[in-house]
Amino acid sequence: MKYTILGIILMTLMLLYFRVADHFNIIDKPNKRSSHTEITLRGGGVIFWFSALLYFVQHIQNNYFFFTGITLVSLVSFWDDIQSLSNKIRISIHFLSITLIFYDLSLFNLMPIWSIFIAYVLAIGLINAYNFMDGINGITGLYTLSVMGALLYVNTKIQLFIDGELIKYGIIASLVFLFFNYRKKAKCFAGDVGSIAIAFWIIYLILKLILITNSLVWLLFLAVYGVDAVCTIIHRLYLKQNIFEAHRLHLYQVLSNEYKIQHRLVSLFYALVQTGVSFFVITLYNKVEDLFLFLIVLIPLLFVYTSKFYLISKNNLKLKHDS
Repeated sequence: MKYTILGIILMTLMLLYFRVADHFNIIDKPNKRSSHTEITLRGGGVIFWFSALLYFVQHIQNNYFFFTGITLVSLVSFWDDIQSLSNKIRISIHFLSITLIFYDLSLFNLMPIWSIFIAYVLAIGLINAYNFMDGINGITGLYTLSVMGALLYVNTKIQLFIDGELIKYGIIASLVFLFFNYRKKAKCFAGDVGSIAIAFWIIYLILKLILITNSLVWLLFLAVYGVDAVCTIIHRLYLKQNIFEAHRLHLYQVLSNEYKIQHRLVSLFYALVQTGVSFFVITLYNKVEDLFLFLIVLIPLLFVYTSKFYLISKNNLKLKHDS
C-alpha cells in the first residue's frame, strides 16, 4: 500500500511538472543528430529527485550527504536542460557531489590517495556515461530498472548493504517515468536532470555494495552502458571529434537511426542484456576470481559492440548502392 501511494504521488508530481514545463517552454527540439523527430517536453527525469526527496523526509535522521549530492547534480543538470552551462561548471558540481558521498561512505579513511583518484574518475565518468546513453525512448528507465532490480536482489538475498527502501524508491520512480516515456511518441524525456540524478543514485548504491563486500564485480551491473560509452569515446577520439558534442555513433543510435529499429525494442534489448549480465555476475559471485569474471563478461560485450562497425559499413554500402 505504501508503494502504491508513493506511485500515485509521483504520478501527480509528474503531471504537475508537465504544466510547468509547458508554461516555461522547457522542451527538447530535435536536430540532425537526434534520434527523435518531434518537439517533446524535457526534464521529466526530475521525478527521480522528487522520489529521493520523499525518501529523505521519511529518513531525515541520516542520508544528508546523499540527498545534498543528488540535489546539487539535479539542480545543475536541470539548469543545463533549460540553458546550456559550461562543462567546467557541470563537472565541478559533479566533483563536489561525489565528494559528499565519498565522505558519507568514509572513502577518505578507507582508501589510499591513488585509489580515491581512480574512484573520482570512475564515478564522474559513469555519471556522464549514463547521460550519454540517454537518447531514445525507454532506455534510461528500462536500464535503471535492470540495475536497481539486480541491486535489490543482492540486498535481499546475498548481502544486506543498504536500506531496501532506497532502492525501491528508485524503482518506483523509474516505473512512473516509463509510463510517460516508454511510448512510440514519448510524453517527456528524462533530460540531464533525470539521467544524471539516477546515475548518481546508482553509483552511491554500487559504491556502498563494493565497500561492504570488498569486491569490484558489482561494477558489472553497469557493464553494458560502460562498454558502449567508453568504446564510443575511443572511437570518436580516433575520428578526432569533440567528445562533448552530440553525435550518432553509439550502438543504440546506429540500430535506431540507421537501421530504423523501433526505439522501444532497442531500449528493451539493452535492458535485457544488462539483466543477463547481472544474473551471470550474481550467479558466479564468490565462485570465480573477480578478474576472470570481468573478462568473461566484458569480452563478449566488446564483440557485440564491434558489430556496430559492420552495421555502419553495411548501411553505407546500401546508401551508395541506392544513390
